[in-house]
Amino acid sequence: MKKIVLFVCVLSLVFSVVLMAEGQKESESAAAEKTYVFKYSNSQSDSHPRSQSMFFFKDKLEKASNGRIKVELYTGGVLGTEAEVLDQVKIGTIQGCRGGLFERASGMYLIYTLPFMFENIDQVLKVMNSDFGAKVNESAMENGLYIPATGVAGGFRNITNSKRPIRTVEDVRGLKMRTPPIDMTIKTFKAIGANPQQVAYTETYMALKTGVVDGQENPFSNTVDMKFYEPQRYLSVVNWQVHPDPFYVNPDWYKSLPEDLKAVFDSVAEATMDYSNELWLSSEKDYYLVLQEKLEVNEIDSAAREGFVKAVKPVWQGYVDEGLFTWDEINEVLAIANK
Repeated sequence: MKKIVLFVCVLSLVFSVVLMAEGQKESESAAAEKTYVFKYSNSQSDSHPRSQSMFFFKDKLEKASNGRIKVELYTGGVLGTEAEVLDQVKIGTIQGCRGGLFERASGMYLIYTLPFMFENIDQVLKVMNSDFGAKVNESAMENGLYIPATGVAGGFRNITNSKRPIRTVEDVRGLKMRTPPIDMTIKTFKAIGANPQQVAYTETYMALKTGVVDGQENPFSNTVDMKFYEPQRYLSVVNWQVHPDPFYVNPDWYKSLPEDLKAVFDSVAEATMDYSNELWLSSEKDYYLVLQEKLEVNEIDSAAREGFVKAVKPVWQGYVDEGLFTWDEINEVLAIANK
């Protein structure tokens, strides 16, 4: 009798193991067959480098995932403002977006925007693609956002004005400079002796034309697109700041992916940001050529740049004092940039 009971127990155990194995196979098979939808939005038109790179993303991801991830793109701000779509990503209404407001993802992103931190775009990209850049991306998880990759939002911001070439920091003093209502921009132009005036982006042209302000700062693309060069005489290439372009993703959606699709998603996201950088920076070069035909252009030398760097160090210190990052982290960025 005991032998019969033992045999039944063994048989039941074997049967349970078989059922578990079959269940696992079915679960894995179901995961492999499941389709995941990635809804994405940005505010720019279809022709904009950011949107163009996301068409690249859709094509590459759908192919690399063998159709297991379907990408829906909503460009031109059809789902709302940048602030609204970022909120939608955080709550999971949509799964991804790109745009400004990077400080809402993590205050660490502001380290990329410190005035006169970088001398060229290669330095910026070197930091963004380093272990330090990965740490900045990871810090966004604390605010409910997964960032698989970060690129640059266009080229450096540079200065135009109607009064004089800017060759040294002393040349900025007293200029009425249009600035957006951004804390770091206002603090920077005060630090270098300008008189910052907050003017809406869409009202900047008339403010320049009527002399309400003497100059403005923007990437080459914006200066050409808005024809800011028309009421201006000088373009000074000072490369004072660049903005990051994080790829915001809902973390719960990302965590729901099987491990193989996570790897595919990350790989395509990184390739997309590389492609975005290529498109955006290439277009900036073309816009620079346009401005060279329209304005008197000068580029500051390394000695003059040091004068700007010295003048804005209190701005750097202010953000350290706020606790957004440390001097050790600033020095780590500079070390990576100058390798």
